[in-house]
Amino acid sequence: MSAPTHTPPSSAHRGGVDIRLPWWAFALPVLAFVTLLVLILEPGEAHAAGADPAITELLERVQRLMSR
Repeated sequence: MSAPTHTPPSSAHRGGVDIRLPWWAFALPVLAFVTLLVLILEPGEAHAAGADPAITELLERVQRLMSR
């Protein structure tokens, strides 16, 4: 007499944790990365024309602190 075969449960029935992500969970980090990469590669185009001097000075200080 042969023993009945047992098939393991599929991954959807194992722990109750659904690992599928919505499309924006991947798209938003990619968009943020590409935006920051463009700002780093083209810093001359990132400056606003006629910007407030206080904001410009603050951004320059932040940039100097991050480059240390």
